[in-house]
Amino acid sequence: MKKLNFVLSLTNNDNDYQVEQATAAEETAQRLGVELQIFSADNDAILQSQQLLKVIQSPTSTHPDGIIFEPAGGTAMPQVARAAAAAGIGWVVLNREVEYMAELRKAHPIPAFALTSNHEEIGRIQGRQLAALLPDGGPILYIQGPSESLAAKQRTVGMYETKPAAIDVKPMKAQWTEESSYRMVSSWIRLSTSQQERLVAVAAQDDSMAMGARKAFQQLPGSTCDRWLKLPYLGCDGLPNSGQAWVRQGLLTATIYIPPNAGTAMEMLAQAIQSGKMPPEQTLTTPVSHPDLEMLKSRRGEIASARSAGKL
Repeated sequence: MKKLNFVLSLTNNDNDYQVEQATAAEETAQRLGVELQIFSADNDAILQSQQLLKVIQSPTSTHPDGIIFEPAGGTAMPQVARAAAAAGIGWVVLNREVEYMAELRKAHPIPAFALTSNHEEIGRIQGRQLAALLPDGGPILYIQGPSESLAAKQRTVGMYETKPAAIDVKPMKAQWTEESSYRMVSSWIRLSTSQQERLVAVAAQDDSMAMGARKAFQQLPGSTCDRWLKLPYLGCDGLPNSGQAWVRQGLLTATIYIPPNAGTAMEMLAQAIQSGKMPPEQTLTTPVSHPDLEMLKSRRGEIASARSAGKL
């Protein structure tokens, strides 16, 4: 049997979830005996499309059997998808709902499907975490992913569905990395109006962005720094060696475990090629609160006491 050859295109290589995606894919490739080439788009949709088109437009003899990619921009690159399908290359989209997938599957005899986290449910879980910790509400700093990211938009929609009405959301956008969040929060801190804010929590759509916010507040002097660092910090991704570890260390109050799906996508694609059976058009993975909501509710009294004592 011919050895399969896949390309994996990720949004960047300095976000803990993207690093875990690459690791999961490499482990799966080794287990399945699949050749794997991984590209990083450096959060640049144009660069990502150029990288993929270069692969697709290469000599037929060097074509991969399939491309698995997580979009770096606002679309799932329908034109690139059609070019790949026309070249007989399987096409898998990660963490994005794809409008063109039904058309692509109908027009071309290749495996084509999407495997995505349920981003609205991720947002709903974060809203429930905020409700568990802060039933009386108050202002929170909410660090979102970039404007063009559908995942960021969906997580925001979900969060608004379940957060208490009394929580006043103050949004800010970063680029899914600790450094981008650190820069944005550092700039926000320097505003005179920010000095007067009495935030009750910091919630981010990514664990690394929550940690970037903590890093920014750590630069403040003395008691001011202490007040900001005592806030509850919430993130998403919840990987064992990062988000979950930061919860155990007390650096994050809560996170949301989002299973990496690149390895699963490789298995589904390999099985589809070898069996000739098309996977479902879209498969959703299931996010989980970490710790669970009941455990978070047990911290309400601690947070309320700190607020009444003026420590938050």
